[in-house]
Amino acid sequence: MEGSLPTVDGPDAAVTPAGQASPVFRRRRRTAIESKVIKWVFFGCALISVLTTIGILFSLISQAMGFFFEVSVWEFISGTRWTPILKPQSYGVLPLVGGTLLVAAIAAIVALPVGLATAIFLAEYAPGKVRRIIKPTLEVLAGIPTVVYGYFALTFVTPILQRVFPDMLVFNALSAGLVMGIMIIPMVSSLSEDAMVAVPRSLRNAAFALGATRFEVSLRVVVPAALSGIVASFILAISRAIGETMLVTIAAGATPQLTANPLESIQTMTAYIVQLSLGEAPHGSLEFNTIFAVGLLLFLMTLVMNLLGFWVVRRWRMKY
Repeated sequence: MEGSLPTVDGPDAAVTPAGQASPVFRRRRRTAIESKVIKWVFFGCALISVLTTIGILFSLISQAMGFFFEVSVWEFISGTRWTPILKPQSYGVLPLVGGTLLVAAIAAIVALPVGLATAIFLAEYAPGKVRRIIKPTLEVLAGIPTVVYGYFALTFVTPILQRVFPDMLVFNALSAGLVMGIMIIPMVSSLSEDAMVAVPRSLRNAAFALGATRFEVSLRVVVPAALSGIVASFILAISRAIGETMLVTIAAGATPQLTANPLESIQTMTAYIVQLSLGEAPHGSLEFNTIFAVGLLLFLMTLVMNLLGFWVVRRWRMKY
């Protein structure tokens, strides 16, 4: 009949002559349902992450407001004396910020060059068998609890350093920073190596064809081409060092002082949060609310670091 729809025979038909759905049609319908389910599962996971971040931020801000109603923001960020639970009370957070940045700087001095050199070796020099052994071994360092790193710094690294620096205190920023640098080496090396491996082989071959050595190819071709990934790994590693808690709580001490001497005892922002969370201040008091003020500042610092890493990746990212 003219104008009627064409019939479809064979396995692609929606309905078989017996009146049942064809296998191909059932398979396509099942695939479509599975795709929708997976899509909503992934959306739910992403939504949980977003809601968790919003909840954390709301908790920090709501509790920190009780502190900032009584202490000005300027006094908080510019003061050089931090004694919220001692008399006379002072609420200048700079000693905690200085201690945090001092330990993070020492860790960066250790981790960034060592991690980058390790990544260059794994990506450009190491044979496949050696790479398969060294890389998992390095990643084991990332799985060691930070409490273990803290006691390693306190009981092993500090006594060795005291032989070199007799005036060094038992709790100090140097040993904590050195061990923290060792702890974040796997993050730098793994992310940097992934960025280098992603560089096309044709760029290396072109440099070799021009007479460049392997060392020149590594430093002048591969590293610049993978610069965005390398810098992003640096920033993420430093953010990890800034947010580290147990290592600095155990090894760096609990003396909030604004100093650049790594041989002295200092206190970081995370260590202070741990100290006051143990019950030294009544819940809801001004002293207790300092935890959330310091936590909010730490959150903003790590957020700025992550945004900087995101900007670096977008600014210098090379697509091949």
